[in-house]
Amino acid sequence: MTHPSHAMHLALTAAWEYQLLTFPNPAVGAVCLSLEGTVLSIGVHKRAGGPHAEVYALRDAYTRLSGDDTIAHSDDSHHIHDYLRTHHRGLFHTVWMAVTLEPCSHHGKTPSCALLIRDLGIKHLFISVKDPNPIASHGATLLHEAGIACTFGILEAEGQHLLAPFLQWQTKPFVFFKWAQRLDGTIDGGIISSLKARKHVHALRDRCDLMVIGGNTVRTDRPVLDARLVGGKAPDIMIYSHHDDFDRTIPLFHVPNRKVFIRSSLEKITEYSLVMIEGGAGMLEATGAWCDWYACYLAPTLGGGCVTMGNITEKFEVLHAKIGDTILLWMRKNEECL
Repeated sequence: MTHPSHAMHLALTAAWEYQLLTFPNPAVGAVCLSLEGTVLSIGVHKRAGGPHAEVYALRDAYTRLSGDDTIAHSDDSHHIHDYLRTHHRGLFHTVWMAVTLEPCSHHGKTPSCALLIRDLGIKHLFISVKDPNPIASHGATLLHEAGIACTFGILEAEGQHLLAPFLQWQTKPFVFFKWAQRLDGTIDGGIISSLKARKHVHALRDRCDLMVIGGNTVRTDRPVLDARLVGGKAPDIMIYSHHDDFDRTIPLFHVPNRKVFIRSSLEKITEYSLVMIEGGAGMLEATGAWCDWYACYLAPTLGGGCVTMGNITEKFEVLHAKIGDTILLWMRKNEECL
């Protein structure tokens, strides 16, 4: 039988694919398994307002167990909930689940996951962390009262790392610094990351409500800093500079429905919830006191540039690494070195 910690690892890995992209919701992953330990499905919350991770996992498990593909491609939470309740035929009595976050108990933009799990007859849930949201919490209590076992604390530290941005942006901005580099450390000389990685950056921009960029980057690169690769919205821009000598004709200043600020301090950040900072060594050093996490896109290439992050000394703890055509490292400062 698949161990609960292995199942939770699969759920956490899936959730990290959408870290920050679910803003203002948390990133969540879920796995359905048979009693024999076969992985039936892996679900993940993809966007705020869309189906929760549990719903996608239950949808795909139902499709696999029943052979009925009616809802196999549905992204309508209410339709999936209603269809599963009507057609499950007891298929889930031999299914258990691993979920990174306690299933929600309330009916918001989407129906309650806890009630759906109860009604489908799943007997055991393994949960990484308890839901800290008082509105959505107590799903486990509801399930326990229905005779469904809920075991908390599976890979709890990893689950807390995944949940950290959501917890923070409830009360203050969550700020992350993003940069791209090659294996030789160079950060200049044109495009570095793959198209897939650049689309991911644009998806993050679409979710952020503020981007911070250095004045020299604006003067030299004349960037747009929008989310065109994913058809998303452009965040507000704060140019961190002591001199307002920018060419107002560049596209950066003419993207519809966003504001551009020029500031000599970083205090503007406090007015936002999810903030991305882009830049090189100078920005990394200047904004270090504001950054909660760091996202490094590491391209498996050498050559093409000559500028690096310089002589900055910093040690990071890797929270998650995604290996692809560009490696994405989610990191925070190593607390042991602070």
